[in-house]
Amino acid sequence: MSNEKHLIPRIAIQSIATGLLMMAFFTAIWAIIAHAGLDGRDDNIEIIMFGILAAAFVVKAIYFFSVAKRFPKNTSEADNKRGKKEGMWFGIIFGGEGLGIFIAINVVNNIGHPDLVIPAIALVVALHFYPLGWIFKRAIDYYLATWATIIAVSGIVFTLNHSLSQNNMLAFVGTGLAVATSSYGIYMVFTGRRMMDKLPVEVGQS
Repeated sequence: MSNEKHLIPRIAIQSIATGLLMMAFFTAIWAIIAHAGLDGRDDNIEIIMFGILAAAFVVKAIYFFSVAKRFPKNTSEADNKRGKKEGMWFGIIFGGEGLGIFIAINVVNNIGHPDLVIPAIALVVALHFYPLGWIFKRAIDYYLATWATIIAVSGIVFTLNHSLSQNNMLAFVGTGLAVATSSYGIYMVFTGRRMMDKLPVEVGQS
């Protein structure tokens, strides 16, 4: 049983820490977009709430990086191959997301709808979670992808049929995506804590 607690490689907790930094950044970005749309109508409550979450993600990321040395560096050959494959696909998806955002921005601008830039970006971000769920075998990616896709598509529809003003659409999409990224960050925090719980007591206290 003691050996099983060492099966989690160092790269796993480091990946969680890196993911938390990314979620902190994107949560802050989407919160700023939402706040810009609200135009001060929420007395800064929303940006403060998401700001606190983003700051907490950074603190947790630093902590996980600091304790990563407690995890075994060496992994099996199978783990190494899987890690390289996952890293390759993550890079491809991340690159595809960047390209997709570039294309989406140009498309909406070229069809005369620069007001759709933010929801179009949100849609690309939402869709990139689906292949991540397949690669990393995580159900939460599918849930968040579906949530974010609904928010993004709704933002596009509400803009085209004038159901929402531009500011209200920014608040709607920004808040929806900030909820998605912060939820992902919270999931990562608990995942990291579960990894820490699998460390032997004597190692965890060293």
